[in-house]
Amino acid sequence: MSLNTGIEESKRAEIAKDLSKVLAETYTLYMKTHKYHWNVTGPMFQALHTMFEEQYTELATAVDEIAERIRVMGVKAPGSYSEFSKLSEVSEDSSVDTDAMTMVANLLKDHEQIVRTSKSILPKLEGANDEGTNGLLGARIELHEKTAWMLKSMLG
Repeated sequence: MSLNTGIEESKRAEIAKDLSKVLAETYTLYMKTHKYHWNVTGPMFQALHTMFEEQYTELATAVDEIAERIRVMGVKAPGSYSEFSKLSEVSEDSSVDTDAMTMVANLLKDHEQIVRTSKSILPKLEGANDEGTNGLLGARIELHEKTAWMLKSMLG
């Protein structure tokens, strides 16, 4: 079932598929950021612990917004680890000994990846009459670019 809101019907499934990749990458980044929040150590502990909490909290909200946008398209949103791992270019960090600056570098790379994935969808929205997805992606791109800049600044 899809809503009759004027979004180009022939593009709905493709847009939802692309958003599913953004969802998978966002959720994977959420899990990694939360893990880093729990496990960060070292001289920058307090600053990184707090920053990672702010980031994973924002990502948790984003996951819901992206999944609901997929549902607006009339498509079921993926929601399992196996589905996410197949869709995501962002990978888990299974190491138990990741140092603080490697955590920052890993998150920087992942935020940059989500920006690239999100930007790759924008041309597909041309002529789709889908301002909702366009606005969602614009906000996600802006947030991930700013976060990437902040993380990169920490690395010098």
